[in-house]
Amino acid sequence: MGLGCLGMSQSYGAADETESIATLHRALDLGVTLYDTAEAYGPFLNEELLGRSLEGRRHQVAIATKFGWRFVDGKAAGTDSRPENVKGVAEASLRRLRTDYIDLYYQHRIDPAVPIEDTVGAMAELVREGKVRYLGLSEAGEANIRRAHATHPITALQSEYSLWERNLESGIIPLLRELGIGLVPFAPLGRGFLAGSARRSEEYPPDDWRATDPRFAGSNFDANMSAAATVREIAATHRASPAQVALAWLLAKGDDIVPIPGTKRRIYLEENLGALDVALDLDEIERLDAALPPGAVAGPRYNARLMAYIDR
Repeated sequence: MGLGCLGMSQSYGAADETESIATLHRALDLGVTLYDTAEAYGPFLNEELLGRSLEGRRHQVAIATKFGWRFVDGKAAGTDSRPENVKGVAEASLRRLRTDYIDLYYQHRIDPAVPIEDTVGAMAELVREGKVRYLGLSEAGEANIRRAHATHPITALQSEYSLWERNLESGIIPLLRELGIGLVPFAPLGRGFLAGSARRSEEYPPDDWRATDPRFAGSNFDANMSAAATVREIAATHRASPAQVALAWLLAKGDDIVPIPGTKRRIYLEENLGALDVALDLDEIERLDAALPPGAVAGPRYNARLMAYIDR
């Protein structure tokens, strides 16, 4: 498993830089080698945090970061994956990360105004220059994955995938396996729902993503808590946490799937890594599959504005 770093700088309550740095260092000590960030996280603050925290230990890790947003007054305000923009934003990420290469460079969202071949062509130039090692896409659909991969080999697709969100199973995952592309699922714990720690949207402060998440609101919350009951039941039989069972289910889906559960606290980092020691049998996996089949979770995963950026 890798480590998602977004929550260290935004979306899930107040930042705690001291604990976040301690979490990054603890992850290194425990053998975590994939660290996921983006220019949009903060924006820019998360890359800076990672750069400071990993200084002197850069050689031990693979850093994944993302580009592709246009920023106005410090907020993402639409996509920008024009080729002339790609090199400049990569140079800025390299400076913030205090490194001379990025291991995995993702286009954060497909830009409908720019042909994917043009964007990936510019990304490929960074590979030839030695500033990027591998290329990735985030939340891309089947047609753009094929077109991108035909332009330059794509190493990984990052998308939301978990027991909670199974929209990739019918088309995307078979395509990735056809092309030899890995999957890096973000939000593998359903933003806390599968971990058993979720509260109703109105109980979160305004600076927490879940305060406006449709799946945490009203009747959706009640339906989703019921749907996640099987996760809790199986966790009890293993003397494990629900989070560990949810991650173990994901890990059992294939060696080409590398989840990046996010946290800013050491206690949750260590709990999540405990999933590596949870072995689910076939019956348990089938029970989980049946408890939360595709489409079972109530409510969209984003509001309408953000869903418009998903290439599906």
